[in-house]
Amino acid sequence: MAHTDTGGTHRGKPTAIRALRREVPSAVALLAAEDDFAAMRGYASFGFDDHSRYLRRMEALLRALASQGVHTTVALFDPVAYEEYCAHTRLDPDTPASRSRYTAEVASTGATVVYEGQPIDELLPRLITVAEERATWEYAAAVLARAGGCCGCGGQGDATARAAFDRAAAALHAVLDAAGPGLHHLVCSVPVDDTPLAAAVHATAREGRPPTLAEPGALVFRTVLACGIATGSPGGIVLRTSRSGAPDTVRGWSLRDGWPRPLSEAEVFTAYCTDAQTGEPIPPEHGVEYRAGLPLPRPEDEAG
Repeated sequence: MAHTDTGGTHRGKPTAIRALRREVPSAVALLAAEDDFAAMRGYASFGFDDHSRYLRRMEALLRALASQGVHTTVALFDPVAYEEYCAHTRLDPDTPASRSRYTAEVASTGATVVYEGQPIDELLPRLITVAEERATWEYAAAVLARAGGCCGCGGQGDATARAAFDRAAAALHAVLDAAGPGLHHLVCSVPVDDTPLAAAVHATAREGRPPTLAEPGALVFRTVLACGIATGSPGGIVLRTSRSGAPDTVRGWSLRDGWPRPLSEAEVFTAYCTDAQTGEPIPPEHGVEYRAGLPLPRPEDEAG
């Protein structure tokens, strides 16, 4: 006679354990770059010698976990941060247990991607993008927190940061409202302390509905733009819009006096068709129209 209590017999234990395994989430940290992989090969306990083979085996592990119904998050494994973590926690870095503890740490506090069966060739670029977004946001948030701060100013720095962030959110809303329906890709770039900050966000706008913004890109975008507003740094916004049956359009604004100023059509063309690093011209894209930026009403004007 079969027992329905699978946890009460020796035969039932494996089934019960498998059932419980689906209740326990997993975390995996990947060495995405070959130089990071090479750095880990210095540890005797790290049993891989080929980066491509390592990635394929990690992909097999992820697929095995998914087949068991296990929720798995994936993070980046940073050898430098790992070494610092081990030094801080007084762990021996040359053990699987230490690598496992570090993985749990970065999965709970760092940038992660949920594994949903995607090929590793798709997973890695997404993971790198998420990690870059997180790093940009952390740096921009730190700059914003310092903006306007001073000793004994009664929290003025916090007020400056909040006001700049609110203004950045209003500017993003104004750009999308002016752009109208379509699929929008926005890029904001602001140089802060000789460090170029850039953020991108996708938005979908339909007639009669508020635009839908992709997170966390929208948060990073607003924070970077707020840095430019709070610090008075020059910056810019580029908007590319796609609509069915029409060529893509590109518009642009420069950040002046804490608000986006529309660029002329010639300025948009020059900005979009110039290599930011070399200054050399870039051929314009076929089927793309370069348009002047649209005027954006300032919040104080609307309030007045």
